[in-house]
Amino acid sequence: MEKEIGCVMEAVDQMIRHAVWSAGAKGIVVGVSGGVDSAVAAAFAARAIGPEHVVGIALPSAVTRAEDLADAAELCRFLGIEHRVISIEPVMEAYRQYPDLTATPYLTGNLMARTRMAILYAVANREGLMVCGTSNRTEYLLGYSTKHGDAAADIQPILHLYKTEVFAVARAMHLPQQVVEKAPSAGLWPGQTDEGELGATYAEIDAALRALETKGWTDPETGTEELVLKRVRASEHKRSAPPNLAGTR
Repeated sequence: MEKEIGCVMEAVDQMIRHAVWSAGAKGIVVGVSGGVDSAVAAAFAARAIGPEHVVGIALPSAVTRAEDLADAAELCRFLGIEHRVISIEPVMEAYRQYPDLTATPYLTGNLMARTRMAILYAVANREGLMVCGTSNRTEYLLGYSTKHGDAAADIQPILHLYKTEVFAVARAMHLPQQVVEKAPSAGLWPGQTDEGELGATYAEIDAALRALETKGWTDPETGTEELVLKRVRASEHKRSAPPNLAGTR
């Protein structure tokens, strides 16, 4: 297992270095939430091009937990990357002036995700950096992400890793224990957890995804597989280019 993880890590390092070199970028910016996905993504970036070329930005809102901000800061210290904090709350307050744009946690959460990515790209544009994504394969297949929000990025170093594999890589990298062990959460509203929202543990979800993939995404045999397959099918639009008529003339 350790040898396999080592091979994965080396392949990701090479991909990141090639992407940055090809783009002529000065470095990488990554949003650090205090969670394991952004921690592993930031660690890959620091390994690949050196911590001095990586900027980690925490983007808190009014519902961001203090411990998550502290964990993000500790991660940046651990990796030796630059740490910044830019609150998205002034932007969210502006959105609240528009009728019903923030009427539900779902609407608010999507606005938060897209606002964070807009800020990351603004920083990247200003400083000649590439935006590093933090989505994993489990979230990608389930559609558990926001279009033009956390799903947007210039590079996606962990998109090939299931969530359970992200945890394994985080342990292999010896990332801060409090980051690796905390319950995964998008932090979009108080008390929100990924597994609570998805209705199953990541171990159960990953097992279902692997089983369904071997069966060609048909014939679910368990309740979890039925739940997962429904999400995979409903989120196909998030993994495909928008329908268009280009080239039809």
